[in-house]
Amino acid sequence: MKIDIDKYIAQQPALANIKEQKPTFWPNPDRVPENEIWDHEEFGLKDIEAAEADLERYAPLIAKIFPETASTDGIIESKLEKLDKMQELIEKNHEFHGELFMKMDSDLPVAGSIKARGGIYEVLKHAEDIALETGLLKSKEDDYTKLATKEAKELFSQYKVQVGSTGNLGISIGITAAALGFEAIVHMSYDAKEWKKELLRKKGAEVKEYDTNFNIALKKGRAESDADPKSYFVDDVKSTTLFLGYATSAIRVKKQFENRGITIDKDHPIFVYSPAGVGGSSGGTAFGMKAVFGEAAHVFLIQPTHCPSIPLGMVTGMNNDVSVQDIGIDGKTEADGLACPSPSVFSGDYMKPMLDGMFTVDDADLFNYLRDLHSSEGFTIEPSSCASFEGPIKLFEDPFAKEYMKENNLDKIQDNIIHLTWATGGSMVPEEINEQNLKTFL
Repeated sequence: MKIDIDKYIAQQPALANIKEQKPTFWPNPDRVPENEIWDHEEFGLKDIEAAEADLERYAPLIAKIFPETASTDGIIESKLEKLDKMQELIEKNHEFHGELFMKMDSDLPVAGSIKARGGIYEVLKHAEDIALETGLLKSKEDDYTKLATKEAKELFSQYKVQVGSTGNLGISIGITAAALGFEAIVHMSYDAKEWKKELLRKKGAEVKEYDTNFNIALKKGRAESDADPKSYFVDDVKSTTLFLGYATSAIRVKKQFENRGITIDKDHPIFVYSPAGVGGSSGGTAFGMKAVFGEAAHVFLIQPTHCPSIPLGMVTGMNNDVSVQDIGIDGKTEADGLACPSPSVFSGDYMKPMLDGMFTVDDADLFNYLRDLHSSEGFTIEPSSCASFEGPIKLFEDPFAKEYMKENNLDKIQDNIIHLTWATGGSMVPEEINEQNLKTFL
């Protein structure tokens, strides 16, 4: 299928840069005023709070099956870091205003990425459903550590949990499902890193490899699962459970800023920059930030120049039914977690009224930002995670971004901005791969 993107360029000039695979800022033309956002949304803050309550109920079970979470009583959470040294480095080469922070989801226990939030939540919710249906759990007030017993594993071994993934979601789903006793199957596209496949196999999951992109691996995995009545498919492009699991991060972030004594309001806004693949975890994160912080939150997604699927899906209104290949872009990127040629339904329908904009980033800069972060702060995250730095670095330089700031009167309070970059993965990367990444120049 070929898409005539040129017909949209006259109304949205930034699309010309996207078509030509040049780094750019794309302002979302369908964004609505804060007081109108929730008239367009099926979910809201109450749904996020319900997901948070679920995770608190599952916490004793999480602590039981994943001892590394015992110190936090089964609550899976990451630190909020202030990046003073990285900010100083940025200021030497770029215009910058405000303060720079990073949410360290790269260090989330169990899965080492943002996917630990939604992925673990969805698998546990599925296990809960089975346990309640079969009587293993008498009610939601029962002892959830029962799901970590030999009896539970024998029960869950009769069922499959499957997922399509370029890497990190597969790790989250595969590890959790296998730990509970499910037959875990991860369908992985050609761009998935070999170390992620090896890790999954070591943790007891089956990995099915495809010489195709994420879209095809996803479709084949979904079809295989749908053919088996005892199989459950975690669908990255359609799952409400995943989406709300990711959104709970905003509740935790709010508490972390409050604990630091940092005010976030309309005049002291928070700008959130989240690397995006299909837009599930990043969309859920953005959704949560808007729900929790309201008009104080400005949310931006970042994708590789070779895989700008979200703006394409939103502009055409076709969402998951359109691919970057439909406008002549190959979809190939070193950012394996972002190598998704088609976006999720959520990144379109749910993000349409609230997303402030998108940045696209060159692969070469992913590694440049990684080196800067490592040399300044000592952190090593996945190159795809470093896409988030494109936002604060280009916000005050890109002509479309500068126009966005001026039109929304944000240039007048730019010194008050809290920039929150999101480290979406990294702690499970083998050291030799980290060293290789730091030496990679494109």
